[in-house]
Amino acid sequence: MTITWKDIMHFTVNGNPTPDKRIEKTTEEWKQILTPHQFKITRLSGTEMPHTGAYCSSHEAGIYNCVCCENELFDSTIKFESGTGWPSFTQPIKTNAIKYIKDESHGMIRVEIQCNNCDSHLGHVFPDGPEPSGLRYCVNSESLIKK
Repeated sequence: MTITWKDIMHFTVNGNPTPDKRIEKTTEEWKQILTPHQFKITRLSGTEMPHTGAYCSSHEAGIYNCVCCENELFDSTIKFESGTGWPSFTQPIKTNAIKYIKDESHGMIRVEIQCNNCDSHLGHVFPDGPEPSGLRYCVNSESLIKK
């Protein structure tokens, strides 16, 4: 199934798809397994500086997993150059891989994306990507690990 902007809006209002599993850890447990920068991005909803992430211009084949719980999130075949300075994808690997949350911070209205298994902050999704989905999942490299 191709996820559309309409689907994403539905998820933000009516609830997200059920994840395959839930991973919950304490703050101290997350700090033990993540680098300080990964912790800031994934657990405190930080954002890395544009054009600095390891996967920003990477085009090697592989699966991009959540750095916190290794949930499969994106396939390299749907990665594209958005010119934004962050890795960008048109679709998640499966519908229930991502959680969508309305984000009204910084004087904007956006949709935050999180790993649906562990609530790791990934980035945001926008309706300005290429066809056929028209979506741009804009993701922090620090929140990903490529397998």
